[in-house]
Amino acid sequence: MNMRYQRFAYATALAAGLAASATAMGRPGDDQFAALPSEMTLIGVVRDMKAVNNGGHADFERQPTAGYGHYMGQAADALDHDGKPVFASTGYKVSSNWTNAAGQKIMRPRSYLAAMEGDHAGAVSATAGGSTTSAAAFAQWFRDVPGVNTSKSLAITLKRQSGSNKYIFDDKSDPAYVAAGGFFPINGELYGNYGSTGKNFHFTYELNTNFKYQRGSGQTFMFTGDDDVWVYVDGKLVIDLGGVHSAVSQTIDMDRCTWLEDGKTYSLKFFFAERHTTQSNFRIETTLSLINVEVPTVSALYD
Repeated sequence: MNMRYQRFAYATALAAGLAASATAMGRPGDDQFAALPSEMTLIGVVRDMKAVNNGGHADFERQPTAGYGHYMGQAADALDHDGKPVFASTGYKVSSNWTNAAGQKIMRPRSYLAAMEGDHAGAVSATAGGSTTSAAAFAQWFRDVPGVNTSKSLAITLKRQSGSNKYIFDDKSDPAYVAAGGFFPINGELYGNYGSTGKNFHFTYELNTNFKYQRGSGQTFMFTGDDDVWVYVDGKLVIDLGGVHSAVSQTIDMDRCTWLEDGKTYSLKFFFAERHTTQSNFRIETTLSLINVEVPTVSALYD
């Protein structure tokens, strides 16, 4: 084979390869994630609480002794045998957040949660700040307790963003919640609206889902809102947004979870509480394909 023919053959092969790559990547404007579902609907349990100043739960409409703000350490690093968060402390107020290389707020590292390149450390008080009251009171947040709360099923729908594998639920864009003026899923229901606001504050929300872990694929879960939020992967805490505060964000990159094995399925459990009559913000953004584990049983079915 002469040199001219070799160069011609190489150029032909290179052009064919580039054309194949361009086809695989898609033409400009094509959605390479078009095979994914356009939305994910997740069904959880919302539990309505009465405020402490209305003869209700001591933690709802409570002002933390160290002041309003983001608190870490209220919930233990592992769920209990019922798959519920465990009281660890009354919370330690955060003065500056841990962040990743992209500037997103993250949970501070644990023995099971790796620090990644570019992470920056935050700071938290060494003294407990009284965001919650007791282990017994905290145990009622995500359990049906007659006389303390009442519950019903609640579905939220995360919509896939065009041209991406990112799914978002946002009370700022969901028509039902835009009309309600925030994340108020039980206005006029269960214990009814708070007298001074005309909205039903003081509730918790729980989701129980699964996902398949794919190492190195950019799987993330972010929550932005108020008040408390805890996210657990395989029973381990990965987002810690406790406290009575305005909207705060935190992100977990699943590749930080050192024990996860590529290709295996794991649980993701989400726990939210709305505790103060100021506002209710709720936004989930994720690249995980989440599926419900089970349809919840709720007390309101039997009221």
